[in-house]
Amino acid sequence: MPKIDDPFLGPAMFDLRGKQSVRATFKLSQKAIDSIGLVAIHLGIKQKSLFDHIIEDMGALDDLAKTIRIRQFKKIPRKQKTFVLSRKTIDALSTISETYGMPRDALVEYSVKKLESVIIAEKLRHEERKKLQKQMAAHFLFGETLYKQATKILGADDPFCRRLEKSIAMARKTAQEVNEFLDKSKVLEDF
Repeated sequence: MPKIDDPFLGPAMFDLRGKQSVRATFKLSQKAIDSIGLVAIHLGIKQKSLFDHIIEDMGALDDLAKTIRIRQFKKIPRKQKTFVLSRKTIDALSTISETYGMPRDALVEYSVKKLESVIIAEKLRHEERKKLQKQMAAHFLFGETLYKQATKILGADDPFCRRLEKSIAMARKTAQEVNEFLDKSKVLEDF
């Protein structure tokens, strides 16, 4: 009887196991919790994916563990928070935690500090977006004025005016979406 190749046997099965979701509770600083939430929400990244990204590199996690000062970590006021992580991420945390005899909480806390540079860069981009939004609003205002002028000259039923009206309606919708995005991004201002 010929051997049947089963795509789920072998290494692929272990890859799937690493993608399983598990819940884990950590005691983290409020700043770390806020950083995770802010990056996940603002950049549209699932928290699980975010954890996978910041913790999956075993070499980087190993290097990070060597720099952690447990006495300083214990001075940080922390509170419990439960997250969903992949089995692979939990395994990486557990391995490094056991190797260095340090709490997983410390590894997560210091791994999350990597996000601060992303948040600071995004905060600077937010300020630039606000400036550009003002220019965009002035541009849209000019479009509104042009539409009013065109309807006085040609009439609202003129094909040119109808097309211009569609363009103005799209511009209003775009302006509203940009304003909503900037409102959602205001959380960056207080970070």
